[in-house]
Parts: sequence; C-alpha cells; structure tokens
Amino acid sequence: MNVSLTKELELLVKDKVRSGMYHSASEVIRAGLRLLKDQDQLYEIRLAELRKEIAVGLEQADRGQTAPMDMQAIKAEARSRKGQR
Repeated sequence: MNVSLTKELELLVKDKVRSGMYHSASEVIRAGLRLLKDQDQLYEIRLAELRKEIAVGLEQADRGQTAPMDMQAIKAEARSRKGQR
C-alpha cells in the first residue's frame, strides 16, 4: 500500500523518526492509526451513552415526568461556574 502525505505530515513523520521515538515511518503511521481507532471507539461509546440518556428522557416525558425549564436558574448556574474559573 502506498500512502501520500502532505509536506506538513511528511515532516511530522520524519521528525518523529529523527527524535528516536520511532524506528521507521511505518511505526509512526501505525501509531497514528491506532490513535484514530481509539478515537473512533471512544466516539461510538459516547454516542451510545448519549442515545441511552435520550431514551431515558423520552421515557420520562412519556410518563409525564417533566418540568418546565427555569432559564433564570440555568443562567445563574452558568454565571456561577464561569466566575469560579
């Protein structure tokens, strides 16, 4: 398999090899692909969790277990959190 890289990515790969962190360009690319795979898996996990939370919320709404949003309280909480930073 041949892969084309931009000049910027090619320099990054060469720098990683030159640094001694990797023995070859192939190792750098494999490490990057492993990170991409991990990122994709994390995305899928987060998406599944979000879907579960949405389902719970919809079930609560179907049972009438909802309350009106208090925008003033939400804004006050956000301002409080912003002030703590």
